[in-house]
Amino acid sequence: MTFAPATDVAAAHRAAERVGTRLDDWWARVLRTPGRLRLWYWGAPVGVTLLAAILRLWNLGQPHSLVFDETFYVKDAWTTWNLGYEGSWPDKPDPQFAAGHTQIFSSDPSFVAHPPLGKWLIGLGMAATGPGNSFGWRVSTAIAGTLAVLLVFLIARMLFRSTMVATIAGFLFAIDGHAIVMSRVALLDGFVMFFALLAFFCILLDRRWSADRLAAKVAAARSAGRDPAWGPVLWWRPWLIAAGILCGLCAGVKWTGFYFLAFFAVYTVVVDAVARRREGMPFYVSGALLKQAPATFVLMVPLAFVSYVATWAGWIFTGNGYYRHWAQAVHMQWTGALSWVPLWIQNLWHYQTEMYNYSINLHTPHPYQSNPLTWTLMLRPTSMYYVGTTQGQGGCTASSCSAAITSLGNPLIWWAGTAAILFLLYWLVRSRDWRIGLILTGLAAGYLPWWLYMGRTIFTFYSIAFEPYLILALTAVIAMVLGTRADPEHRRKRGIVWVGGFLAACVVVSAFFWPIWTGQQVPFWFWQIHMWLPSWV
Repeated sequence: MTFAPATDVAAAHRAAERVGTRLDDWWARVLRTPGRLRLWYWGAPVGVTLLAAILRLWNLGQPHSLVFDETFYVKDAWTTWNLGYEGSWPDKPDPQFAAGHTQIFSSDPSFVAHPPLGKWLIGLGMAATGPGNSFGWRVSTAIAGTLAVLLVFLIARMLFRSTMVATIAGFLFAIDGHAIVMSRVALLDGFVMFFALLAFFCILLDRRWSADRLAAKVAAARSAGRDPAWGPVLWWRPWLIAAGILCGLCAGVKWTGFYFLAFFAVYTVVVDAVARRREGMPFYVSGALLKQAPATFVLMVPLAFVSYVATWAGWIFTGNGYYRHWAQAVHMQWTGALSWVPLWIQNLWHYQTEMYNYSINLHTPHPYQSNPLTWTLMLRPTSMYYVGTTQGQGGCTASSCSAAITSLGNPLIWWAGTAAILFLLYWLVRSRDWRIGLILTGLAAGYLPWWLYMGRTIFTFYSIAFEPYLILALTAVIAMVLGTRADPEHRRKRGIVWVGGFLAACVVVSAFFWPIWTGQQVPFWFWQIHMWLPSWV
């Protein structure tokens, strides 16, 4: 099948409804009754979300030790929750912290490289269960990862107008190992992915909202005898406002959220130009750039920065955070035209500059650092945790055992997803399908900026920020394979067989890798047979 280029909103919706209908038609015949179809419509998202929850919450508290960068974020989360800012810890505190001695921090501030929102969220889980409970360290990231699966389902159903195709998208995201691991460790990147995905959903909702209102305004102008050559300005775009706020919150976890803001804003301007052209406006490009783009900027960017600054509320309203009184202490208050700026803003600005300098100059070699060009191929996954034991130690019954948490995606999903991205780049040029453009925009926002920092110490696990869009890209190609009701019957059956076989193989591979995603103790030989590539060790 092919994606038909969408020349107007109605045609785009009709084209979307054709995607994936092959399997939907067959499934509708199986279900037969309207009641069962309604159950399927509502039950499918519940099912994939429940599957995701089980895979992310089961035995979440194991291992009961701080793994990888949890050593920073869990302890920082707890001091942030108690002090309003990141406090200091004594030397080598991890064993004591894991043993339940969680109040050994001091009120002396410590320098951190990332904004505080992610740590507030981790601290929320710790406050709910107690800081000594390792389940509580990770429950917030697990919930975010679970809800992200539901979001992928809802986005896919809006894009492809197919509950079955959406179920495939949610299912693939639910069972992928990289998504599972990044939901089961208390790192920040899962929150980056979640807030960015929420913003992406809002951009998708704004697309239809703004197109409908533009069409209504243009029709009203023409019926009144006015020629809307430049087009109206749309100021009330609630989904766009929400997207800006969410991008600010995303940046409040990690600064990479601002890249999503930039890419989504540019995409919105392009979509606005296309919508004006669709309405027959002769100056659709200049109207979009000179009239609507400034409004889009006002609706998104200031609110994004306000929401970002709001994530620093604990630092702002307490008096002891790092650099909280820097300007006064070193007598570096701004002078002249900027002397009116409040001292807390001057100090916060200095903190941001120091964070930036630290980040761009991070070149400390690490055994698991990786080149971003290899991320979608999972050539160097991040080992989060590894403990080797011998017979008789810790329940090991083999001659030697391993317990590992490796942030390795399901190879079939990621390698197929990489191929799907390459194909969709070609298909976008050929078909100009807006859905493919939107998916690739999300992918580019989370992925391309890292190409600027190849000299930095960076890791494959950052790719969780763009994994939802890789899944959506793969799903788009799967929808093509499934086809439409207009295709010959033999082709429809062949598509179902191919997709069914691929999904079954993904399930088998995920079951195979499950132990090394969740830190289960296995014989050393069993761990070895999972290391398909030398770079995985």
